[in-house]
Amino acid sequence: MDRTERFYHIDRLLNERRVVPVQAFLDELEVSLATFKRDLEYLRERFNAPIVWDRDAGGYRFDAPASGPRYELPGLWFNASEVIALLTMRQMLKNLEPGLLSAHVEPLLTRLRAILGEGELPIEDIDKRIRFHRQAGRTHDSQHFAPIATAVLQRRRLTIDHYVRARDETVTREVSPQRLTFYREAWYLDAWCHLRNELRSFALDAIRSVTLSTEKAKEASDKDIARVLDGGYGIFSGKQVEWAELEFTSEQARWVSKEVWHPDQKGQVLDDGRYRLQVPFSNPTELAMDIMRHVPAVKVIAPQSLRERIRGLLEQGLSSV
Repeated sequence: MDRTERFYHIDRLLNERRVVPVQAFLDELEVSLATFKRDLEYLRERFNAPIVWDRDAGGYRFDAPASGPRYELPGLWFNASEVIALLTMRQMLKNLEPGLLSAHVEPLLTRLRAILGEGELPIEDIDKRIRFHRQAGRTHDSQHFAPIATAVLQRRRLTIDHYVRARDETVTREVSPQRLTFYREAWYLDAWCHLRNELRSFALDAIRSVTLSTEKAKEASDKDIARVLDGGYGIFSGKQVEWAELEFTSEQARWVSKEVWHPDQKGQVLDDGRYRLQVPFSNPTELAMDIMRHVPAVKVIAPQSLRERIRGLLEQGLSSV
């Protein structure tokens, strides 16, 4: 039984009985007398628990509430492993979207600190001991994330000024948010675009302004979202899906065979150690970039259009050297 559970049992015994002998606590908690007394002292100091020794009754009991904060144990109980998982999750959230949940998470951290104590698990060490390394991440205006997340969860429309990099222009659109996606170090808003009357993904770093509307968002079915936004490769959407067939050398297969390029991919290790990979795509842009990372240890078998695209990129690269 860890310390958190012992606090719960001490509180329960004192509430169930008027007076609790020391031996009853030791039997229930399965700890030494010294450990039990340390737990009592902690409950008194940290939680302002009005626990007193009643000499006449021969046990401990709750006294009248003391001055100061009202005695109340946290409503959530966590063992050591759960606390570590929560703190690790908090570290992940802090790296994904700095400051977004701080106001909501800090009160929980305060309670966790009270439960754990100063010496048992130094919470401050989480930042130092658990590291999230982000590379080539694109930053967005942090003020935009909260209203976008609100619109997604409350099912409200947004008006956004969206910068289209390919045309170097900014377009104002009304959109009905469907979901937020974190993909390859960047956030994307998947939404129904009322300007184009179709589902689209908008990179948050390309959004210049956000206005939250009171109008109800248009709902797209999960089936349509999956068909349009999830059927292709990576973040690039499209309704017409093709299958790419790639072959990696036996050396490269040691790494690639462990990678997930697409949830629906098909992989096969050949007899000589080469790795055959099939992935669906609708727009070849991102797939081509991933293939180029493995040149010359990869061969594009099909389709012919993808082979020609990779050949063209290689020729362009050689011409610029």
